[in-house]
Amino acid sequence: AAASSPSCCQQHSEEVCESCVVKTTLTAENAVEANKLSNNYKFGFKKWKSHVTARPWEDRSEIVKELYSDLNVIRGSGGSTLTGGNVLYLLLFGWWLWLLYVLVAAVMFVTVMGAPYGQLCWDLARYFLWPFGKVIQKVEVRVPRQSPGGACEAGVGESSALLGGPAPLRWRPRCWVGTGHWRRASRAAWLCLGYPALALAHGLVCVTAWLLIVLIPVAKLSARAASRVLLLSPERVRIRRLRMTEVPLEGEVILCCYRAANPYYYKYAVDGINVFAVNLLPLVLVTLVLGYVDSPNHLTGSAVKFSLALLSIMPLSYYIGMAIARCVGRGDAQGAKRGRSSPAHALLLLSSISAQSNFAVGAVVNATFGSITELTFYISALIKGSREGNRCYAEVVKSALTGTLVGCVLFVPGLCMVIGGIRHQEQRFNSRSAGVSSALLFLSVGGVFAPTLFSKVYGKLVCGECHNVTQNPLGHYLCHNCHFDLMDNNGTLYYSHVQPLVYTVSILLPAAYLVGLFFTLKTHAHIYDIHISDCHMPGHHHSAVVHWSRWRALVILLLSTLCMSACADLATEHISPILTNSTISQYFIGVTVLAMVPELPEIVNGIQFALQNNLSLSIEIGNCIAVQVCMLQIPILVLFTIFYPTNFTLVFSDLHVYASMFSVVLMNYIFMDGKCDYFQGTVLVMVYFILLAVYFFAPSPSGC
Repeated sequence: AAASSPSCCQQHSEEVCESCVVKTTLTAENAVEANKLSNNYKFGFKKWKSHVTARPWEDRSEIVKELYSDLNVIRGSGGSTLTGGNVLYLLLFGWWLWLLYVLVAAVMFVTVMGAPYGQLCWDLARYFLWPFGKVIQKVEVRVPRQSPGGACEAGVGESSALLGGPAPLRWRPRCWVGTGHWRRASRAAWLCLGYPALALAHGLVCVTAWLLIVLIPVAKLSARAASRVLLLSPERVRIRRLRMTEVPLEGEVILCCYRAANPYYYKYAVDGINVFAVNLLPLVLVTLVLGYVDSPNHLTGSAVKFSLALLSIMPLSYYIGMAIARCVGRGDAQGAKRGRSSPAHALLLLSSISAQSNFAVGAVVNATFGSITELTFYISALIKGSREGNRCYAEVVKSALTGTLVGCVLFVPGLCMVIGGIRHQEQRFNSRSAGVSSALLFLSVGGVFAPTLFSKVYGKLVCGECHNVTQNPLGHYLCHNCHFDLMDNNGTLYYSHVQPLVYTVSILLPAAYLVGLFFTLKTHAHIYDIHISDCHMPGHHHSAVVHWSRWRALVILLLSTLCMSACADLATEHISPILTNSTISQYFIGVTVLAMVPELPEIVNGIQFALQNNLSLSIEIGNCIAVQVCMLQIPILVLFTIFYPTNFTLVFSDLHVYASMFSVVLMNYIFMDGKCDYFQGTVLVMVYFILLAVYFFAPSPSGC
């Protein structure tokens, strides 16, 4: 499914086109995709680019079809095989595969009984040195027999009218000496001496090529060779070099490869999962095993384990977001069809949420599980800081919260505007729907920093070290490590005034979030003007084939959340040496690495939307995350500190306050007119980098 512009109605009348201009017109293959796209525009719902259902094969482009095609299709004209990707294959894999096959062929010839397989390996050595433009076929033959003169007679002819006459890789029937016992002995020698080494080599090639992504055709080639070609009897394998205009008709084509690399494989998906997320999944396993098995740090240090844990958060956040999108997208379509909720429907909130009858629950579930990535890390860090009595962890959490807020307000929409502006000169968005998020953002920032402003007005300024710069008792003093003390007079100011204010704010902010949901999704849903159009969508008549079932999405969501908690625990366990030994300010570590790495999947989604001239979703991605940080994540952390006392207080440093408020004001000024270009995006990105420079050169917070 895809969001379309008003041009979808070009073949209709002008009246219809005018209605398309007023409304946000969407096109979708089926009801499930339509509801997923509709939820993308709604406040409080996770914005997701990937498809929830499988796209019909006939509706895909030729480029995408080629990605999923097996390497057994012979094209009439494959063009020149001398390409950069093919040369790369020769340098990375071809030469040593050729050498290995030659060595295995020599071993099989030495055994005498494995000579037929030795001949096969000799032919395959030349094939895998440069497999492009060649074909491997499985043919049906009679067992060759020896004539009285000793010549070998085969049951298949030596040439084919379509394959042409003699070729450099001409197939010759291999004569089997004896029958029965000799044949079994020959195969046993092959399976013991030849096949294991070659299968292991092809497995290594397969894994390496798959991880490189653009070389996935090589991975398919190696996998098919190990699982099909090497397990066939030698006389059933035919290797030929194809002519440009010839197509063989006899025999099953097992392998036929023309290109080793394809740059479009970044679009490749396995059961709806992007190939990048698939390749990063083993990283999660390595991180968990290395982190919990090597606790004394014998194999690797804390810095490596922290980096691995942080990188593992990226694919896990992708899986969580994808599971939420599939659960809610599918549930909305089914709920819309039924028009009511059953008890089982209510129990499976994640897998069957109806946007019509239970929209608030669906939005809250999206918000809570959408924030689970950050919350698991924050809570783990606060617990560790409380156990060690180290206030630095609480300051790092505050820096990460501020960094997420500033990054999602400035960097995410700014980067999307710059990249989208390269393709589109000017981009427009729904200023009214964006205004709702902006108003909530103003409210949330004001509420979150209200206790900080209150403490600065009524708190007592305490400095750790002061020097008289004028040698005059009444002159100027230079003080260091100053902060507002809230615990003066046995903490009367904090416990009697600041803490009640924090609890009050933590109750009002989630309530305001629910009011925003009710306003945008129920009473004023018309501000989105979402219109599902059936204009020239070739696959709209197909039934939906959902990638994941309800229970599968639910299990993946829970498992990803569990692994996320484990990775967050490992990250907080091994961050202490980095905080103590690093020369970089802890402020900078919090606002960059800890804040933005978990948001990388959201940034990628925003860029994809911007490239499709759908800047509304790119802006809403950043705004919704920022609103959730202030209205949901921070109140949850405050609630957590009630039941598990930690060093976390809702009093931020001046730098956090000024950076956040300035970012929100600038964002609202830029988005005031409902249109933008790459220049305005550049301004937002540059301001973000200026703030990062401020954090980089700022001294470490007190307590670190």
